[in-house]
Amino acid sequence: MEPQNLTVVLEFLLLGLSDDPEMQSMLFGIFLLIYLITVLGNLLIILMVSSDSHLHNPMYFFLSNLSWADIGFSSTTIPKMLVNIQIHSKSITYAGCLTQVSFFFFFGCLDNILLAVMAYDRLVAICHPLYYPVIMNPHLCALLVMVSNSISLLESQSHYLIVSQLTFCTDVEIPHFFCDPPQLIKLACDNISTNNILIYLIGAVFGGIPISVILYSYTCIISTILRVPSTSGKYKAFSTCCSHLSIVCLFYGTGLGAYFSSAISHAHREVMIASVMYTMVTPMLNPFVYSLRNRDIKKALGRLLSKKLNIST
Repeated sequence: MEPQNLTVVLEFLLLGLSDDPEMQSMLFGIFLLIYLITVLGNLLIILMVSSDSHLHNPMYFFLSNLSWADIGFSSTTIPKMLVNIQIHSKSITYAGCLTQVSFFFFFGCLDNILLAVMAYDRLVAICHPLYYPVIMNPHLCALLVMVSNSISLLESQSHYLIVSQLTFCTDVEIPHFFCDPPQLIKLACDNISTNNILIYLIGAVFGGIPISVILYSYTCIISTILRVPSTSGKYKAFSTCCSHLSIVCLFYGTGLGAYFSSAISHAHREVMIASVMYTMVTPMLNPFVYSLRNRDIKKALGRLLSKKLNIST
């Protein structure tokens, strides 16, 4: 079969999670609810951090940026899937597919790096508390966010360039609910071994460095906490990391599951289920993890609600 250049391909077909009409109606309701909860929950975190002066510190500054990244991450895949289910279509344009690839990796990488930055913030707060205001000054915080965005843009454009150079045969059915580069590479007609190596090499570099920072930070944090003499002091120190550590476990647990299942599994349904956890469930749960396990967020929410009630009365 003669391959055709990717620029000739007008659209791809996203096969999605199910062809059953009844199942699709149920999936539409579930994923619409997940998306609304994700957007509203993360917007609430951003509103509280921006409006409450008690939360104007580095940890919550990074948290608000993480919430923006989570909104963008979910918005990259869920709306298109909901539209396709609603209009009974599976198509996504060539330009739309490349755009989805670019934004998916931008926001995914941004999530990844921001979690590493937040781990460093906790390292400074616990291991060097007296120097914390000096080290984590506003200029450094803004610089860290700018660097995070720049690195994320570099990774997303790397994946974009790899996918844009692929050539495809007539079969352009993607067994997924979004344009996933590993799945696109499997459909390519040309030699995919080099592209596969590049995809996973980029993932190892841009994913491995933040993971290393997180592991190093928590090694230092645990070492410092163990030297605290009192049990209450250990608990107080560790409690400041609980929310962040929960999100790290959730993000990397589901993300690595999707990553390795895509690499080694030929069962498309298992890969898609792992991707649903990674791309939809994790961004939805992040606001709840921080609000339920964080006293400052609970107090800020109470103050915000009381202000709204006072204004309405």
